[in-house]
Amino acid sequence: MSEIHKTIGVIGGGSWATALVKILTNQEHVINWWMHNESSAEHLLKFKHNPKYLQSVEFDLDRINVSTDIMEVVEPSEILIIATPSAYLHNLFHDFPKEKLKNKSIFSAVKGIIPEVNEIPGQYYHKHLEVPYENIGIICGPCHAEEVALERLSYLTIASQDEDLAEYMEERLNCRYIKTTISDDIFGTEYSAVLKNVYSIASGICAGLGYGDNFQSVLVSNAIQEIENFIDEVNPIHRDVKSSAYLGDLLVTAYSKFSRNRTFGYMIGKGYSVKIAQLEMDMIAEGYYATKCIVEINKEYGVEMPILEAVNNIIYEKISPFIEMRILSEKMS
Repeated sequence: MSEIHKTIGVIGGGSWATALVKILTNQEHVINWWMHNESSAEHLLKFKHNPKYLQSVEFDLDRINVSTDIMEVVEPSEILIIATPSAYLHNLFHDFPKEKLKNKSIFSAVKGIIPEVNEIPGQYYHKHLEVPYENIGIICGPCHAEEVALERLSYLTIASQDEDLAEYMEERLNCRYIKTTISDDIFGTEYSAVLKNVYSIASGICAGLGYGDNFQSVLVSNAIQEIENFIDEVNPIHRDVKSSAYLGDLLVTAYSKFSRNRTFGYMIGKGYSVKIAQLEMDMIAEGYYATKCIVEINKEYGVEMPILEAVNNIIYEKISPFIEMRILSEKMS
């Protein structure tokens, strides 16, 4: 265990941010926590739990400093974990004073693409906030926030080009019910985390249409091949996509009842419109934004991605899910 203590700040008030704060407060350190919603922050400080997400988790108020002023969290923190939905990240940071992030490390727990700029979060922090890549890390699954709340055994992958930084975060997140591994593949793990949400939507659509487990297994098998082909083209380094950071994360998102992307897809398969499905869920399905962004990014690389294209045709081109999935089924083997 490292004897060096670094102050950590968590940016975000949703389920994943709440889960990460829960994990981090298992150790004897105080965590700075920024929440956008003032009423949620007040409720947390009064009743010890987040009123909107993972309400069963009770926090020790001696171990968290909660604020709705982002500077009160950023300035005293040496490491920032950003866990906001990707759709909100640009609005949060596009006017942010870059000098406030100098010499700080940023770990992204954002599982999507920033739609305004078509970039994964790691690229965004580097290009727009001028954070060096060696100061950027990624926290990815396979891990659902809901199972963290229940303290069910879960796994996290911490990726960074700085091995010491990755190992420090690994130590801070490792606990009785969280097992951690490290990686240096910040681009592959992040793109994979984005793509698995798209394929989870596809899985949900198929379930909503009545396809069974046999077809789902073929769908997911083809999905991991698409992920491998894409990330190998974007960042051609040696990696094993059969490991938990890639295949494991895809499997849990495609099959779990806790997966909001699968739920979103299921509603589409059952005949809900995109807008109605979004309103009914009242939560962000990252795969919705990621689908269009990856289609645009892939114009540069030209990777064959029929599942991605099918999801895009359904949710953006308004092609019938029944027709599109029947066509897709003919392409898979």
